[in-house]
Amino acid sequence: MTIRTRFAPSPTGFLHIGSLRTALYAYAMARHYQGTFILRVEDTDQKREVEGATDSLKKILQFFGLNWDELYIQSDRHKTGIYTRAAEKLIKDGHAFYCQCPAKNAHTDGYSTVMRDPCRDIGLKSGAVKLRVPDNEKLSYHDFSHRKDIAWDSNTVYDATLLKSDGFPTYALAAMVDDLDMQITHILRGHDWLPSTPIHLLVLEYLRGDKPMPQIGHLTDIMSPTTGKKLSKRRDSVFCEDYLKTGYLPEALLNFVALLGWAPKDNRELFTLPEFVEYFNESGFQDANPRFFIDKLNWFNGQYLRAKSDAELLSLVRPHAPAEASDELLLQIIPLVKTRISLLSEFMNLAGFFFSAPENVELSAEDKSYLAVAKDILLSCDWSKEGIEGKLVVAVKEKGWKNMNFFGSLRLAITGKKVSPPLTESILILGREKTLARL
Repeated sequence: MTIRTRFAPSPTGFLHIGSLRTALYAYAMARHYQGTFILRVEDTDQKREVEGATDSLKKILQFFGLNWDELYIQSDRHKTGIYTRAAEKLIKDGHAFYCQCPAKNAHTDGYSTVMRDPCRDIGLKSGAVKLRVPDNEKLSYHDFSHRKDIAWDSNTVYDATLLKSDGFPTYALAAMVDDLDMQITHILRGHDWLPSTPIHLLVLEYLRGDKPMPQIGHLTDIMSPTTGKKLSKRRDSVFCEDYLKTGYLPEALLNFVALLGWAPKDNRELFTLPEFVEYFNESGFQDANPRFFIDKLNWFNGQYLRAKSDAELLSLVRPHAPAEASDELLLQIIPLVKTRISLLSEFMNLAGFFFSAPENVELSAEDKSYLAVAKDILLSCDWSKEGIEGKLVVAVKEKGWKNMNFFGSLRLAITGKKVSPPLTESILILGREKTLARL
């Protein structure tokens, strides 16, 4: 059997962290077993679609290296009549019926507690198409992600709408028709789809004929580190594009989300995408809901930043540096800061003094006495690391001063901060003229 997985997002905006994780797992599963990874854009809900979101979605997936083998757009498939034919088959076989009840909005009208629709047995010939859920049956499946059987009493499952009165399919129909038609073997999706699963099981069973039933796996919810509740765009930063703009590397973000709900047997943490594909196994899925700890993401990002060469970091740092900064200057600065930052956006906070002199630096009388000595030495010493440090250390020792106090004052005058990249190396990059001007 050839493994076929799919990532099936709706083009309603930016890519959610949870959606990135789903795409990654589906991609890794397909690639691990030399199968096929499908991107299916589910855009039949025209009211929710955001203009340009489909192209943006494709670009961001490619940016993360999650390249698909087959691409389908549901609105294009809708034009072929595939969903209408499926709905008509369900009606013909007695598994669905027409309904002309006014559509309700659960958010404004409240959720209905009526499981059986009043139109199911009156023989209407037009209207929306709804699923005829059987009574007194057990609906079950084996969740391959949680590795357990899950079941429902059909009497607790409502007659769901499959085809709206405007002719557009709902998710319950379109996604199941596509999963069968595209021969999807494993459906990986968010935990929020679990309550709808019995509806999907019925649609799949009624339509599949001699086709195999896809296996279904529900992923854990990603929890907010602050509230302990499910990660929410109303409370948390959840969009991948925002993290990338802030200065997170795609490979770090991908590595981080890979371990939000999946764990290798050896507790390894750092994975490139090819390595994750190699190590991936569905037995690694976890039951406990993971928390999105930003400190852990920062750690991952720092690891990937430090693993890059200075030349690789040049293009990454460039958008965060002054436009007039030369490549030569940036390549001198990068080695000094790459081990001290977790985010590319932190570059200027640490290295800004290279481009403009610090302002409003408050110095004590003691500080100024240190700087007077430093200035005399830097006027004439050999302009090298050994020349600068050797002369300054000797002077401090002769004066009976503490190294920490002396070099702290010098650092403050040169950089404007108590914490900075290595001081002598920074002075060498600034040059004698700028250094003396600041002193």
